[in-house]
Amino acid sequence: MPENAPFVTDIEAIRSRARDHLEQGALTPNYGLDVETAIHLLNDAIATEIVCVLRYRYHAIVAAGISSDAVKQEFEEHARDEEQHLLWFAERVNQLGGKPNLDPEGLAQRSATQYVEGADLVAMIKENLVAERIVIEIYRSLIRYFADKDPTTRLLIERVLAQEEDHANDMHDLLIAHQGTPMLDH
Repeated sequence: MPENAPFVTDIEAIRSRARDHLEQGALTPNYGLDVETAIHLLNDAIATEIVCVLRYRYHAIVAAGISSDAVKQEFEEHARDEEQHLLWFAERVNQLGGKPNLDPEGLAQRSATQYVEGADLVAMIKENLVAERIVIEIYRSLIRYFADKDPTTRLLIERVLAQEEDHANDMHDLLIAHQGTPMLDH
């Protein structure tokens, strides 16, 4: 369509389709992707977020050391954020007519991140930074995949990505504070 062409649509046809397919909820015929693939990708993101919640919560509970209280609080805050992410992704799967996969069976295989306990506070911080870096890369790829074919999901992932980048920055700052050397080149 040329850039200056008027926006034209057959509103009567749209009204008819909307009435004819109520069972599809928010999913309309102009959805631009394979819905099963979208649901699969989102369910993998749910698994990843569940593993992140579990890892952060474990770290928040067992972190020890003279300066662990502030780190524990950071871990717990991140666990709450990750739980919100999984709920947002689960709701989106539901909106697409799918079933959110919260089954613990096979969770580790579906997750992009790993559940690593870490031997000490610095190891815990490093594992969380690694996980954040993994999800940042994956979520950027998902944003490109959903693009303008599913802008609702893309915007959701962009929102989550912004928080994950903030988490990575927090973990990097904690690592510098507890390890003493910056890891980023300026």
